[in-house]
Amino acid sequence: MLEPLVSIIIPVYGVEYFVSKCIESLMKQSYSNIEYIIVDDASNDDSMKITSDMIQQYPHRTNMVTFVHHEKNEGLPAARNTGLNVAKGDYIFHCDSDDWVEPEMVEDMVRVAVEDKADIVYTDWLLTFKKNERYMVQPESNSAKNCVRLMLNGSLRFNVWNKLIKRQLYQQFNILFPSGYAMGEDMTIIKLFCHANRISYIPKAYYHYQQLNPNAYTKQVSETKLAQVKFNAAKTIEYIEEKYGYEIFRNELNYFKLNIKLPFLIGADKKMYKLWRKWYPESNAFISGNPAFSRRIKIIQYAAINNQDWLIKLHFYLVTRLVYGLIYK
Repeated sequence: MLEPLVSIIIPVYGVEYFVSKCIESLMKQSYSNIEYIIVDDASNDDSMKITSDMIQQYPHRTNMVTFVHHEKNEGLPAARNTGLNVAKGDYIFHCDSDDWVEPEMVEDMVRVAVEDKADIVYTDWLLTFKKNERYMVQPESNSAKNCVRLMLNGSLRFNVWNKLIKRQLYQQFNILFPSGYAMGEDMTIIKLFCHANRISYIPKAYYHYQQLNPNAYTKQVSETKLAQVKFNAAKTIEYIEEKYGYEIFRNELNYFKLNIKLPFLIGADKKMYKLWRKWYPESNAFISGNPAFSRRIKIIQYAAINNQDWLIKLHFYLVTRLVYGLIYK
């Protein structure tokens, strides 16, 4: 069997304490036909030196590596786009430089992609903490339309990094990440699913998504970041309505809006509760119908509607901070 070329795009910025493990895991892949694209997003620490040093420890891989440098920090979406612009692979895989992967990941995903003639292959993944991990199971579906439904209601995560995607989808439909709008940039994946003819799922976790990096792109919330989320959500909703029409996904688009603002209730900041009430109030009528929401999550959303901020805060301290804090360290 001819081995398709896989382009792995790795943006690097402010990850000097994590990048070594990431690069090592990618160099150790059992699959041989890989193009590594390292995008230096003007990192101002030792991330690039550590990256280069680690690559040199794998001489059989050095000629497979392409380095691209940004003159200034442009953000994660722009770094991903830079990688896409130079990629030559049949398939694209995105890996964030503070995460790491299992050695058989690419080989297994390519095998399934070839056997099933799949445009997209997705897998389970691991939410990684300092001392333990949480296994994140994804629902199985090979229908593009159904996958879009599942992503909108929150059952299937639209993460960038646990998916092998045909490069042709990016090219044919002119799909790029939203440069300058980092928060919510992973919604781009929903657009790619809209155009896939065949989708395959592997019920195994290969990707370790780190929860340790304080410099991660998604860790810092501000008015600017919130505006970016709303921009990306609006563009995604517009894209789906143009592709399928509003009525087909009426419920799911409202579930999507609820999912966009749900993180505002996972904390102790009353300002965020007020923001939840301000964003997408028309979607509140759809809380009870979302099959992806647990009873507990529905209760805190109804508490927000009824201005019961004390109950939301109690949930944060008892469940998020205490219970999850003890289990996932």
